[in-house]
Amino acid sequence: MNVSQLLSDATQRIAAAIDLPLREARLEARVLASHAWQVDAAWLIAHDTDSVLAVHAAQFQTLLSRRLQGTPIAYLVGLREFFGRSFEVSADVLIPRPDTELLVERALATLPPDQPVEVLDMGTGSGCIAITLALECPRARVTAVDCSPAALTMAQRNAVRLSAPIEYVVSNWFAALGVLRFDLIVSNPPYIANQDPHLARGDVRFEPLTALASGPDGLDDLRHLIHAARDHLKPGAGLLLEHGYDQSDAVLDLLRKNGIAQAQSWADLSGTLRVSGGKLSE
Repeated sequence: MNVSQLLSDATQRIAAAIDLPLREARLEARVLASHAWQVDAAWLIAHDTDSVLAVHAAQFQTLLSRRLQGTPIAYLVGLREFFGRSFEVSADVLIPRPDTELLVERALATLPPDQPVEVLDMGTGSGCIAITLALECPRARVTAVDCSPAALTMAQRNAVRLSAPIEYVVSNWFAALGVLRFDLIVSNPPYIANQDPHLARGDVRFEPLTALASGPDGLDDLRHLIHAARDHLKPGAGLLLEHGYDQSDAVLDLLRKNGIAQAQSWADLSGTLRVSGGKLSE
């Protein structure tokens, strides 16, 4: 079997097993081959009629078998792009998603480019939010918090790879932060209801449940964050939160009840209200 035949067969199998359009399945097959053989896309095209060595076929089939069982491709190759940068990921952290780039965009819109500011990223996971903010806004001093030491280890690895100066704290939300206050707090917390059927589908089956689910209505962590943030925001400081597609009204209500002024929501590219926030009343 040559490279082209191997990839064609894998494309069909991925499309059938994962229920993907052929175009996406073809891309996944190429990504798996590139990772297995440590070659780039141009090599695959240039060598499409080459016979595949038995050892290379075995390497590819190992990855393909795991993908056919549903393991997210980001976990198989260990990387996912976010805001134009490549982040390492593992099963210890959520896979960065394009939806979360809106949270970063809104944060950057509020940060002054020429003034030092203190920024806090709660539940940092892979570190994609904290690291992006630190690199896009060099005068920001960014602190990243997570309750998982394994997640913080991954975030630290990404920060070293991308040369981002980040401070890390192992903490259950604000518990270890004492009286520290910040100019901006951002978070992409768990916000899926415990019994939501989506937790049993697709990539999320393989992601850490503690980073996904949050109580009967998905709002437990958002309630805690919004209430506790008051003690860690400077007067007039901002709070920005990602949330579920149908949670904007509930989150806006929580923000207003907890002294967050100018509360509003922003839509992602699909038109879904995905991020809400405001400023602590002065």
